[in-house]
Amino acid sequence: MPITEADILYEDNHLIAINKRAGDVVQIDETGDMPLDEMVKEFLAQKYNKSGGAFLGVVHRLDRPVSGLILFAKTSKSLERMNAIFKNREVKKTYFAVVRKKPVKPQGKLVNWLIKNPKKNLVTAYPNEVPNSQRSELDYKLLAELEGYYLLQVNPLTGRSHQIRVQLATMGSPIVGDNKYGYPRGSRKGSICLHARKLEFIHPVKKEPVSIFAKLPKDGFWEKFEKF
Repeated sequence: MPITEADILYEDNHLIAINKRAGDVVQIDETGDMPLDEMVKEFLAQKYNKSGGAFLGVVHRLDRPVSGLILFAKTSKSLERMNAIFKNREVKKTYFAVVRKKPVKPQGKLVNWLIKNPKKNLVTAYPNEVPNSQRSELDYKLLAELEGYYLLQVNPLTGRSHQIRVQLATMGSPIVGDNKYGYPRGSRKGSICLHARKLEFIHPVKKEPVSIFAKLPKDGFWEKFEKF
């Protein structure tokens, strides 16, 4: 599906934020499916009548089965500055995750060392540092319990591949639908119950605080958690 105005969460001359649909791939991969960055480029080229095409820089990524807020840069200057903001951890990232197994503690910090197997696209978490591993940290908090499902707020402090998925699974609470990391069955829609909810940072050009918020998917399941 092409990008429409309804998908836009924030836009100015420097940045554009999209509410990504679960199942969309951010950049081209081996599937050859139309990636989100190309969809956004086409949207901008049409909206602003740019016959030569629009510039778009990928600031960060979301896994294909994950929904929610993703930010792109509309200029090379803003891309360079946003890359530095993410690298220096000057952005607060908030996710919602739904699990079936209640965490032992209602809130806490998870620290693991991760190694990714690129051939299998699978990440393994270790309790202590091992060769070639990357330290991974996140904070989590239990927000609600509804009909046997538990809603967690997750704030990753690092930006590792599959970080939230593998760390919650290692804690014993795999994300609903994430059969790659221990949930008993996958989703028919190819999605998991992980949603990028909010980004907070200082604008790279305007130097003003920015807070962008993404509504939950309307899929018959997520809506029950929208009030949180």
